[in-house]
Amino acid sequence: MKHKSRYVSQPLPHGSCWQIDFARLSGQHTPVRPIANPPNPFETHHRELLEPAPSAKLTLFTDATREILSRNDSPDLPFRWSVNPYRGCFHACAYCYARSSHEYWGFGAGTDFDTKIIVKEDAPVLLRRAFDRPSWLGELIVFSGNTDCYQPVEASYGLTRACLEVCAEYRNPVGIITKGALVLRDRDVLARLCADAWAQVYISIPFADDEVARMVEPRAPTTSKRFEAMRILSDSGISTGISIAPVIPGLNDGDIPELLERARQAGAQAATYILLRLSGSVEPVFLERMREAFPDRYAKIMHRIQDTRGGKLTEGAFFKRHQGTGTYWETIEQLFQVAKRRAGFPDEAARPVPDSFRRPGVEQGVLF
Repeated sequence: MKHKSRYVSQPLPHGSCWQIDFARLSGQHTPVRPIANPPNPFETHHRELLEPAPSAKLTLFTDATREILSRNDSPDLPFRWSVNPYRGCFHACAYCYARSSHEYWGFGAGTDFDTKIIVKEDAPVLLRRAFDRPSWLGELIVFSGNTDCYQPVEASYGLTRACLEVCAEYRNPVGIITKGALVLRDRDVLARLCADAWAQVYISIPFADDEVARMVEPRAPTTSKRFEAMRILSDSGISTGISIAPVIPGLNDGDIPELLERARQAGAQAATYILLRLSGSVEPVFLERMREAFPDRYAKIMHRIQDTRGGKLTEGAFFKRHQGTGTYWETIEQLFQVAKRRAGFPDEAARPVPDSFRRPGVEQGVLF
């Protein structure tokens, strides 16, 4: 690919890539230390640095995919379809389960995942094309299953917003999972979806303390900004929830009561949590960050994770990968349930997703 240096506000030509500084995009003045890329199982060669890695640049690539709807066949997830306008994520969360998927494209799961972002510029057109197919019946679509649809590049590309506009036009139900406070920009579209179809925004907030969060999620908005976004969305009549994901035993399980209380005060109607999952190359990336960020707590964190995984660090089996086993995990489960009741969350009840899908300009037939 040919490299071109450009400002983030300018369009990205197909088949090209370009670079910008972290500080320019994130507003941070202190660069985040790069993380090593573990060996890619799909590549025959691996480069190992013998000295500290140089400061990395963010590089954006175009994507030539001709499909935007990703089908989820995992039996333990509550949705079948997702839209990922980007691949990779600038937020650089050490624990992100999507890191390994970056290896499919010849990139690494470490700093490559954070800095080599693939942009699907045709996402809105492809989504409209999918909705126009007779086979599409208007199922729930989740933004996003494998990236954060409101990471910083969205401020310039607006692909998530454009896709939501298509969903609103076709009255297709939408769920959103994000750490990005940029979701506030799209309150108008989300309000239309809530009125004409169905929409819910889960904001992922695993840490109560901004400083701890910064060590693990170095370029994500602060915890306080995420709660503020939740409050504004809730006040705008948009259904919100908190996702305490992941729970990292020995690091943030003690934050659960405060997180639930703050979320309820911010208007959240739902709450969920998921145990840390370290599949594939995610494990060495996560362990490297933990050793560096929490040297005095590292042994305790590892021990507690193993306590919830039967002596292992992870579990990949369906219906087991998102929750643990053993006494320590049972204590976390009880803590969550008690704190949720005390915070005043409504009793769990599956919200029915309405059959609201309509193709614009097409008269809906009546079945006899």
